[in-house]
Amino acid sequence: MKSIAIYCGSSLGNDPKIVEDATELGKKLAQENIAVIYGGAKIGIMGTVAHAALENGGEVIGVIPEFLKRKEIAHTNLTELHTTETMVERKMKMIELSEGFIALPGGFGTMEEFFEVITALQLAQIAHPVAILNSNGYYDELIALMKTMMQKQLLKEKNFDMLIIETDVTKLLERMRNFVPQATPKWLKI
Repeated sequence: MKSIAIYCGSSLGNDPKIVEDATELGKKLAQENIAVIYGGAKIGIMGTVAHAALENGGEVIGVIPEFLKRKEIAHTNLTELHTTETMVERKMKMIELSEGFIALPGGFGTMEEFFEVITALQLAQIAHPVAILNSNGYYDELIALMKTMMQKQLLKEKNFDMLIIETDVTKLLERMRNFVPQATPKWLKI
């Protein structure tokens, strides 16, 4: 993996452990020469990951829509900054630039981005690892919901098993490096 998209909050929230984990992830990605692909902001958890990677000599590529760039939240010291017209274009550019995807804590935007890539993996539209860094139990309820989805037979266990979930940054990256995509589902073949 040469690049990983990071999906996370544009706010810091109120849990210092989440910020610690975001800092550790940015630093570790820089140390492993994995480029950070992210939303391009200098604020929140997003900014925390970017700052940590940059401070440790990492490559950081931001993708930000023009309307957010005009609000002066764009990080100005990145390796590269791509500007898009819309949020949809931003998501597509981030997917195009990435060889892996990690969801850190965040809100609606993070959830949208995460579910888009895990669905694309399930449908064999991408073949890169999708992961959750479950900082301080942030995603426990979402994981429980996914298990309920499996119990109700609305999510197949093999599709749930494609998702990498870890609380430890090092273990998460190791599992992502060892990820092998599943074969295209039979029901998708023509």
